[in-house]
Amino acid sequence: MMWPVGLRSGSKRWWGWSMALIWGWWCLSGWTLAVELTFELPDNAKECFYEVIEKGTESTLEFQVVTGGQYDVDVVLTDPRQAVLYKQVKKQYDSHTFTADITGEYQACFSNEFSTFSHKLVYIDFQVGDEAPLPGMGDHLTAMTQMETSSQEVHENLNAIIDYQTHHRLRETQGRKSGEYLNERVMIWSIFVTGAILIVGFGQVLVLKSFFSERKPVQLYGYN
Repeated sequence: MMWPVGLRSGSKRWWGWSMALIWGWWCLSGWTLAVELTFELPDNAKECFYEVIEKGTESTLEFQVVTGGQYDVDVVLTDPRQAVLYKQVKKQYDSHTFTADITGEYQACFSNEFSTFSHKLVYIDFQVGDEAPLPGMGDHLTAMTQMETSSQEVHENLNAIIDYQTHHRLRETQGRKSGEYLNERVMIWSIFVTGAILIVGFGQVLVLKSFFSERKPVQLYGYN
């Protein structure tokens, strides 16, 4: 490929970084092993999620209550033998890392049964094992080229950016919901206060009017 004389080296460098970014983004979107979602947990309800994990695999369960009530939820993590690996009561946020003792279906349950009227929005991130390496990196026998090293760095940076953006979105959602709830309460209270002021003002006008109203002699002495 022919490059203009003045832009040859700079354009090649720009082209290389562009290809590295595209390659890293494609690999990141296609090889992730984490289960990440946000779900609604109604009052007096319980939701369970299942994941098949191989023996010796290290996994991490992370959760956060985004909105609803006191921002708390009950969490229980059990193995295929129904042995409790992790349990928390009325917890808002936590992260638990464990290594599977046996191969089988692991269960993570989130309970809102202690709440009678509060719906809650819960975020979970269930990461199983290490993330798969970039294509051609796992069995690499020789030293990586500059392009491969750049792709690996871009891949890791994109992972970090996604994590930061996820947590920032959760905090933004939590703050926005709190603001909307506070605004609703202030509006309702303002309506009641306005109504009370109008009623009291109308009553005071009637009382003052009765003080200055002129009575006729017949009404004053009770004559018919």
